[in-house]
Amino acid sequence: LMKIWHILQEKGEDVETIDAGRTIHEAIGKLNEYGIGALVVTGEGGQIVGIITERDILKECGDHCTSLNEPGVRGQTACTSIVRDAMTRDLIIGVPDDDPNYAMGIMSKNRIRHLPILEDGKLAGIISVSDLINAHLEEKVFENRTLREYIQGTSRHREHRDA
Repeated sequence: LMKIWHILQEKGEDVETIDAGRTIHEAIGKLNEYGIGALVVTGEGGQIVGIITERDILKECGDHCTSLNEPGVRGQTACTSIVRDAMTRDLIIGVPDDDPNYAMGIMSKNRIRHLPILEDGKLAGIISVSDLINAHLEEKVFENRTLREYIQGTSRHREHRDA
């Protein structure tokens, strides 16, 4: 049976983080730089204090960054919001031994797209809905191929025996 740790093994365990005291603009820069949709937020001492997603940033900017209505100078920002103000504090997490279907259910129920994976209180990785979908598809392709080969092998064996 596939587990979350299989997915982390495949995609890698690197997780991009950001300090809670950094600006929203810095968070946007990191998301764009790495082509990701979420950053795990760390506090003093590096402990995990939350997660900030594209959705969190949009909400914060929509609610508090009135300068978005004014044309600005490219490469500069007037938005002074910090990550701590926009992040989600109540983390929903998974563990490496979780079943991917269970993780998908948790993510669907809570309407989240990123799930930090903790092992012994430490960040072991992060998975996205896309990671789970890809793992599910790979598993189904493998099962389908295995069944097809079995059926073809059985029918070949039967033809050979009839000859």
